[in-house]
Amino acid sequence: MNNFGLKIERFIEIFIDNGGYKEVLTGLQNTLKIAIIGLAIGIIIGTLIAVVRVLPKYRFFPRFLNGICSFYVAFFRGTPIVVQLLLSYYVALPLMGINLPSVTVAIVVFGLNSGAYISEIMRGGIMSVDGGQMEGGRAMGLPFSKTMISIVIPQAIKNILPTLGNEFITLIKETSVVSFVGALDLYVAFNRIGSNSYEFMVPYLVMALIYIVLVIIITGLVKLMERSLGKSDRRR
Repeated sequence: MNNFGLKIERFIEIFIDNGGYKEVLTGLQNTLKIAIIGLAIGIIIGTLIAVVRVLPKYRFFPRFLNGICSFYVAFFRGTPIVVQLLLSYYVALPLMGINLPSVTVAIVVFGLNSGAYISEIMRGGIMSVDGGQMEGGRAMGLPFSKTMISIVIPQAIKNILPTLGNEFITLIKETSVVSFVGALDLYVAFNRIGSNSYEFMVPYLVMALIYIVLVIIITGLVKLMERSLGKSDRRR
């Protein structure tokens, strides 16, 4: 017990007296930034791919787009995200002569990766909407794109909201791999505290606690959104 108390004292010394909390705050900020912006990018890309996947395939162009989308989804779902990060940061960008901050690269890669998964989630959400909704919109004279954006997709998002929450939680946890490209996240911040104190038990316990708190907060927000949407449906 005394030994554990010494570990806590050493952690507090590095965390507060030596300014370790500053790196933790920066790491937390980067973790949330990568996950939130990545999810937003993923929703946009995933929605576009899902719409392409449900388009009628009577003509060449929709079939061509569907082929591209299928390859995209297969690549990003078939390779680990750490491999995608390494390929982007150390191979693709240098070959193109582009130099971007590691956090920016992580945001883009996480967005592209999330887009592949959300595309399947969104496609299932679109398919779950009653086909009469599309027919009703078209009967009112709305084009396919307008009917999809104004009628079908909002209902699909409502249906898949819990799954989107799970995707956000997954992104939060997966940000720990951005250390491979030199980005500062929660894992890197607490790992540095452990290295400076030569003691990793307490830093890793605190890091795990922060991740758990983040997941609890996200889960609670998703439930609140579900209840709010449920009330709006009942009012109708």
